[in-house]
Amino acid sequence: MLLRGASGSGKSDLALRLIDGGAGLVADDYTELSAEDGQLFACVPQAIQGLLEVRGIGIVHLGCVPRVPVAAIFDLVALSDVERLPEQRKETIKGVSVARFAIHGFDASAPAKVRMALKAHAENLFHST
Repeated sequence: MLLRGASGSGKSDLALRLIDGGAGLVADDYTELSAEDGQLFACVPQAIQGLLEVRGIGIVHLGCVPRVPVAAIFDLVALSDVERLPEQRKETIKGVSVARFAIHGFDASAPAKVRMALKAHAENLFHST
C-alpha cells in the first residue's frame, strides 16, 4: 500500500504499527513509482533504504522490501475529513488505476482498516450503496 498525507498526518506512525503487525517497509519519506504491464510499483530510493523516521525516537534502521506492487493508496486525513460511507474511489498514476481510501492515520483501528480494505479489495468485496 502507499500511504500519503501531509507532514504530521501519521504516515510513519501508521507504517510503524503496520510493520509491528507483520508488514514490510518499502520506503519512508518518499517513494519512487513506476508502471509495468498495467501494474503500479513502489520502489525504495537507495539513499533511504531501510530507514524509518520514528517521532520521538529518531531514524531507525529496518530491513526493507525494495520493490512491491501497489494494491491501494491510503490518504491520511483529519478525522473530520473521513467519510462514514464513502463511494469506492480510484486514482490513476502513471496510467494505472489504483483503489484509494481516506483514513485517519492516528486512529487505533487504522492498521486494521488498512488490512481490511486491502483484503476486501483483493477479494473484490466492495458493494455500492
